[in-house]
Amino acid sequence: MVLEKLGDSLKNTLSKITKSMFVDDKLITELVKDIQRALLQSDTNVQLVLELTTKIKERAKEKNPPGITKREQLIKIVYEELTRFLGQETHELALGKKPTQILLVGLFGSGKTTTAGKLAKFYKKRGCKVAVMQTDTWRPAAYDQLEQLAAKVGVDFFGDKKQKNPVKIYTQFKEKLANYDLVIVDTAGRDALSEDLIAELNELNTSVKADARLLVISADIGQAAQKQAQAFHDTCQVTGVIVTKLEGTAKGGGALSACAVTGAPINFIGIGEKIDDLEVFHPQRFVSKLIGMGDLESLLEKAREVISEKDAEDLKDKFLKGQFNLVDLYEQMSSLKKMGSFQKIMEMIPGLGSLKMPKEMLEVQEGKLEKWKYILDSCTKKELENPDLITTERIDRIASGSGTSAKDVRELLKQFKQSKKMMKMFKGEQDMGKLMKRMGGKMPQGRGM
Repeated sequence: MVLEKLGDSLKNTLSKITKSMFVDDKLITELVKDIQRALLQSDTNVQLVLELTTKIKERAKEKNPPGITKREQLIKIVYEELTRFLGQETHELALGKKPTQILLVGLFGSGKTTTAGKLAKFYKKRGCKVAVMQTDTWRPAAYDQLEQLAAKVGVDFFGDKKQKNPVKIYTQFKEKLANYDLVIVDTAGRDALSEDLIAELNELNTSVKADARLLVISADIGQAAQKQAQAFHDTCQVTGVIVTKLEGTAKGGGALSACAVTGAPINFIGIGEKIDDLEVFHPQRFVSKLIGMGDLESLLEKAREVISEKDAEDLKDKFLKGQFNLVDLYEQMSSLKKMGSFQKIMEMIPGLGSLKMPKEMLEVQEGKLEKWKYILDSCTKKELENPDLITTERIDRIASGSGTSAKDVRELLKQFKQSKKMMKMFKGEQDMGKLMKRMGGKMPQGRGM
């Protein structure tokens, strides 16, 4: 999970509110200290943390609106202030002209080239004709890496391995770029922002006249992100930020908050190593997942990429019902596998993100799904519709017919029972208001929720 330690700390903090009989000054003070500790441990700037928690403390003393309890109001305040802290609004890149040109800047190791490939895939899936260009003449592997990513994604690649001047590389292909909706230009980095890099970026920026200049910044650098963001902003007037490697660090709070110094919003976040692990940054959705409140909007967006519109809408109900058979289980797991890891999907379901579930329930390998398909093909229609009919003798028959072992069949049945038991907790709670009330708060209203 992205920022797992921070998320766990915040969930534990909010659970204190739901378990408390009274919301008094002592509880509020304890809550504020817990939030401060959690954010500081994620390497968030001290001054920013103090400003955030002071605001929470001030608002917590206000009279709560009619219709909600003091506990619900306090959870709502924490949610709203954390969202405001991370930018509040979603800033998607508008592809208003043809071609729209994006210039990626950042230091060595920030993940610029990989991000160029991810961006290309992101916009190609949305129907754009995309090209990527490599102007990094400092890192020998940069050309080959982006060329391979472009081939993998299925977009056009431009670059000149022999040319050492980035501006000449861009100029060489400039006329051809008019045929594309989006052009992503990868630039060189350094270990630090040096004078020669500043000069190179200025010259290339002047030549490209990019519509968006995105700073790619690694989450694992913590509070150093603030200084880095300011330096690049002074050099080429950064218009947006992409925070990478959020899935593998506890220091992401520093990068997420420090980007505010540029006045440029976070456009995307990198949440994994796969080519599809890039998301538009929605502060409200991000905070909602972080504190265990889920994110059904993002879940349905992912679902629409792999299944039909109708099935995507029905998916919400399927998750929250406890009545399904073996075929339903297989179909749901097959769809989930296409949407990403089960861990990431479960984080998006209100309530499930705050539960500690066994990994074997969330991470089902492709090979295991294939094996289960063979097992299901060997079951009768009655067995599929009513798994309780499957006795020891039937298990042996199914194993023999599917080329698997009795142990494999029992494992599938065990998985089915575990899933049914887990989903039964939420049976009938399709109303999000009721589900959120079980968690001790109301679903906050706002864009993207």
